[in-house]
Formats: sequence, C-alpha cells, structure tokens
Amino acid sequence: MEIRSLRSAVEGKEILTGVDLDLPAGQIHVIMGPNGSGKSTLANTLMGHPRYEILGGEARLFGEDLLRMKVHERARKGLFLAFQYPVEIEGVSFAHFLWNASQARKGDAGKPDPKEVLAFRKRLNSSLESLSLSAEFSNRSLNVGASGGEKKRLEIAQIMALNPRVIMLDEIDSGLDIDSSKLVAKAIHGMRKDDISAIIITHYPRILEYVEPERVHIMAQGKIICSRGIELAHELEKRGYDWVLKEFNVN
Repeated sequence: MEIRSLRSAVEGKEILTGVDLDLPAGQIHVIMGPNGSGKSTLANTLMGHPRYEILGGEARLFGEDLLRMKVHERARKGLFLAFQYPVEIEGVSFAHFLWNASQARKGDAGKPDPKEVLAFRKRLNSSLESLSLSAEFSNRSLNVGASGGEKKRLEIAQIMALNPRVIMLDEIDSGLDIDSSKLVAKAIHGMRKDDISAIIITHYPRILEYVEPERVHIMAQGKIICSRGIELAHELEKRGYDWVLKEFNVN
C-alpha cells in the first residue's frame, strides 16, 4: 500500500493533514502517537468509512486507486480492518458470519461445496484453538457475551480464517493481558509467511516485543512526523512523546 499526502475530515473538521506512508508486502509497521493525532482516522479513511471525507491525496493498494473503491471492493482486494471496539451482532453466529464473508469476498453466490464448508470449519476451529478460544465461539452470536480480550482475539481469528492481504489493527492489544498479547502477536507474526502486510495502531510497546515490526511511525497533528525502527518505540516508552514533538516542532 502506498499513501501520499492523504487528507480527510470528520464532520467538516480536517483530521488527516497529509499522511505519507509505504507498506511493502510482508512487512509489519506500527503507528503510535498522542490521543487525537489521527491514527484511527487513518485506518477508517483507508477502509472507506462513510463518515470520513477525503480532502486530498491518494492511496493505492497493489497499484490500484484505493480511494475510488467501495468498501466491499476494498475488502475483496484483501484489505481488512480489525476494530478498536468490535461490535456485537445478536442472532448471527460467528461461523455463519465468516463463511458468508469469505464467499462474498470471492464473489461466489453458488451452492457451497460440502468439502469446502468442512475445510473452512476446520480452519476456523484451528484459528480459535491457536488463540486459546473455545470452539463453541463459532456457534455463538458474533461477539455476544465475549469479554473485551476475547473480542480482540476473535478479530484475529477472523483474519486467520479470511486470509486478507493487508490488515489494519486498531489498538488490537487494548484489553489484553500478557498471555493474550503473546497469542495475538504470535498469530500476527506468523502471517508473514503468506506475505500479509500489517499496520498496527497501538499505545503500548509491549506487543511489539513479540511482533518485531520493520518500522515504527509517530503520528501527530494528522500526519506522520517520524519513522524509525523498533528502538523508537522503546524510546517513547521511556521518555513519552514530548521530546519527539519538540524535535519535529509539533505543538
């Protein structure tokens, strides 16, 4: 994914003021920054949330104009957003939701092959098991009755079942204890073998110890002001954001 001078607004207020970012295949990049810096706005803008108005710039996914695509077209191209606050959907089972999502992504409206359904169910159960989630979650209503940490792990299970190509994780580690953070990080790290790229939005450097990202970006006032290696996250943990904001003349 390539992003150039991207600007967007919410309810008439400009939030992204010119974001530049390159995400090569198979790499994991982390975006950190103070509250209100535009991190979640970037993820929602790229996914096509109707509340976010594009003011300028461009974003390309595998060379194609991402901003001209409808939301379902972005998903079919392999873009996936794991929500900061996963929603509950009563009456729709997790397995049924994911099966229909996988079929919609392929554009397949025909009668399902029983062997394909069985293979999908096995893949889903394997994903749940790897995240220490009960197989019962596949038959339960989506996210209903799940704890905050379970909802975040269920987001990762969706990714493992749907196999997108570019994933955006909006504070996937919030609400997770140490053991759950390790499980989630291990799952994300294991996706590298399939050349899946990831943008992780986080406030907590802890998960980065297990993910080992290629780049860490700092956002402030709607744009990326600094990009370095994992050492940048460690420095932020020790010193906070004041020093980097001062270094790059951000008020």
